[in-house]
Amino acid sequence: MTLPGFPDAAPLDGLFGGLLIGISAAIMLLGLGRIAGVSGIAAKAVGLGGSGMPRSSAWLFIIGLPLGALAIAMVNGGMDPSFAGPVPLIIAGLLVGFGTRIGSGCTSGHGVCGMSRLSGRSIVATLTFMAAGIATVAIMNAFNLEVLQ
Repeated sequence: MTLPGFPDAAPLDGLFGGLLIGISAAIMLLGLGRIAGVSGIAAKAVGLGGSGMPRSSAWLFIIGLPLGALAIAMVNGGMDPSFAGPVPLIIAGLLVGFGTRIGSGCTSGHGVCGMSRLSGRSIVATLTFMAAGIATVAIMNAFNLEVLQ
Protein backbone atom coordinates (compact mmCIF):
# COMPACT_ATOMS: atom_id res chain seq x y z
CA MET A 1 0.00 0.00 0.00
CA THR A 2 1.43 3.37 -1.02
CA LEU A 3 0.26 6.87 -0.24
CA PRO A 4 0.02 9.56 -2.92
CA GLY A 5 3.15 11.71 -2.76
CA PHE A 6 4.86 9.28 -0.38
CA PRO A 7 6.03 6.32 -2.49
CA ASP A 8 8.26 4.93 0.28
CA ALA A 9 5.65 5.19 3.03
CA ALA A 10 4.67 2.00 4.82
CA PRO A 11 1.50 2.88 6.74
CA LEU A 12 0.67 -0.68 7.73
CA ASP A 13 4.17 -1.21 9.11
CA GLY A 14 3.82 2.05 11.03
CA LEU A 15 0.44 1.00 12.38
CA PHE A 16 1.80 -2.38 13.47
CA GLY A 17 4.86 -0.77 15.09
CA GLY A 18 2.68 1.76 16.88
CA LEU A 19 0.45 -1.00 18.21
CA LEU A 20 3.49 -2.89 19.51
CA ILE A 21 4.84 0.24 21.23
CA GLY A 22 1.44 0.96 22.81
CA ILE A 23 0.99 -2.62 23.99
CA SER A 24 4.52 -2.67 25.41
CA ALA A 25 3.94 0.60 27.27
CA ALA A 26 0.63 -0.70 28.65
CA ILE A 27 2.22 -3.98 29.79
CA MET A 28 5.01 -2.09 31.54
CA LEU A 29 2.59 0.29 33.24
CA LEU A 30 0.11 -2.39 34.27
CA GLY A 31 2.70 -5.06 35.08
CA LEU A 32 5.40 -3.00 36.77
CA GLY A 33 3.61 0.25 37.56
CA ARG A 34 6.34 2.05 35.57
CA ILE A 35 6.26 4.43 32.62
CA ALA A 36 8.21 3.08 29.63
CA GLY A 37 10.42 6.14 29.16
CA VAL A 38 13.51 4.82 27.42
CA SER A 39 15.78 7.72 28.43
CA GLY A 40 14.95 7.22 32.11
CA ILE A 41 15.49 3.49 31.85
CA ALA A 42 18.80 4.03 30.01
CA ALA A 43 19.88 6.52 32.70
CA LYS A 44 19.06 3.93 35.36
CA ALA A 45 21.04 1.26 33.48
CA VAL A 46 24.20 3.37 33.47
CA GLY A 47 23.73 4.61 37.02
CA LEU A 48 22.50 8.16 36.31
CA GLY A 49 18.82 7.73 37.07
CA GLY A 50 16.88 7.18 40.20
CA SER A 51 13.85 5.32 38.88
CA GLY A 52 12.32 2.54 40.94
CA MET A 53 13.30 -0.11 38.41
CA PRO A 54 16.19 -2.40 39.41
CA ARG A 55 19.35 -1.70 37.44
CA SER A 56 19.46 -5.27 36.09
CA SER A 57 15.93 -4.88 34.71
CA ALA A 58 16.92 -1.59 33.10
CA TRP A 59 19.83 -3.32 31.36
CA LEU A 60 17.56 -6.12 30.15
CA PHE A 61 15.13 -3.55 28.75
CA ILE A 62 17.90 -1.61 26.98
CA ILE A 63 19.50 -4.77 25.56
CA GLY A 64 16.08 -6.01 24.44
CA LEU A 65 15.44 -2.95 22.25
CA PRO A 66 18.05 -3.70 19.56
CA LEU A 67 17.52 -7.45 19.92
CA GLY A 68 13.81 -6.99 19.23
CA ALA A 69 14.60 -4.83 16.19
CA LEU A 70 17.07 -7.45 14.97
CA ALA A 71 14.49 -10.22 15.39
CA ILE A 72 11.91 -8.27 13.36
CA ALA A 73 14.52 -7.50 10.69
CA MET A 74 15.40 -11.19 10.44
CA VAL A 75 11.74 -12.14 10.08
CA ASN A 76 11.32 -9.50 7.36
CA GLY A 77 14.40 -10.64 5.42
CA GLY A 78 17.13 -8.34 6.66
CA MET A 79 17.71 -4.66 7.12
CA ASP A 80 19.26 -1.76 5.24
CA PRO A 81 22.50 -0.90 7.05
CA SER A 82 22.86 2.56 5.45
CA PHE A 83 23.13 5.43 7.89
CA ALA A 84 24.72 8.84 8.23
CA GLY A 85 28.00 7.51 9.59
CA PRO A 86 29.38 7.00 13.09
CA VAL A 87 30.41 10.61 13.85
CA PRO A 88 27.00 12.20 13.11
CA LEU A 89 25.29 9.35 14.97
CA ILE A 90 27.45 9.86 18.07
CA ILE A 91 26.88 13.63 17.99
CA ALA A 92 23.14 13.12 17.48
CA GLY A 93 23.00 10.59 20.33
CA LEU A 94 24.77 12.96 22.71
CA LEU A 95 22.44 15.82 21.74
CA VAL A 96 19.38 13.64 22.22
CA GLY A 97 20.68 12.44 25.60
CA PHE A 98 21.32 16.04 26.67
CA GLY A 99 17.85 17.07 25.49
CA THR A 100 16.11 14.24 27.31
CA ARG A 101 17.79 15.24 30.57
CA ILE A 102 16.73 18.87 30.11
CA GLY A 103 13.20 17.88 29.07
CA SER A 104 12.80 15.30 31.84
CA GLY A 105 12.07 12.56 29.35
CA CYS A 106 12.07 11.40 25.76
CA THR A 107 9.55 10.75 23.02
CA SER A 108 8.53 7.43 24.50
CA GLY A 109 8.02 8.80 28.00
CA HIS A 110 6.32 12.04 26.98
CA GLY A 111 4.92 11.20 23.55
CA VAL A 112 3.54 7.74 24.21
CA CYS A 113 3.00 7.45 27.95
CA GLY A 114 2.61 11.09 29.01
CA MET A 115 0.23 12.05 26.21
CA SER A 116 -1.98 9.06 26.96
CA ARG A 117 -2.24 10.29 30.58
CA LEU A 118 -3.03 13.85 29.33
CA SER A 119 0.02 15.22 31.15
CA GLY A 120 0.37 18.95 30.42
CA ARG A 121 4.15 18.76 30.64
CA SER A 122 4.18 15.85 28.18
CA ILE A 123 1.87 17.62 25.76
CA VAL A 124 4.18 20.67 25.70
CA ALA A 125 7.27 18.44 25.36
CA THR A 126 5.73 16.46 22.49
CA LEU A 127 4.70 19.63 20.67
CA THR A 128 8.29 20.85 21.10
CA PHE A 129 9.69 17.56 19.70
CA MET A 130 7.36 17.81 16.71
CA ALA A 131 8.13 21.49 16.03
CA ALA A 132 11.88 20.82 16.19
CA GLY A 133 11.55 17.87 13.81
CA ILE A 134 9.42 19.83 11.34
CA ALA A 135 11.86 22.78 11.47
CA THR A 136 14.84 20.47 10.93
CA VAL A 137 13.26 18.85 7.87
CA ALA A 138 12.26 22.27 6.47
CA ILE A 139 15.82 23.60 6.91
CA MET A 140 17.37 20.49 5.38
CA ASN A 141 14.99 20.66 2.43
CA ALA A 142 15.65 24.40 1.96
CA PHE A 143 19.39 23.78 1.72
CA ASN A 144 19.01 20.49 -0.19
CA LEU A 145 20.89 18.61 2.54
CA GLU A 146 20.81 14.80 2.64
CA VAL A 147 21.52 12.77 5.77
CA LEU A 148 21.77 9.38 4.09
CA GLN A 149 24.60 9.40 1.59
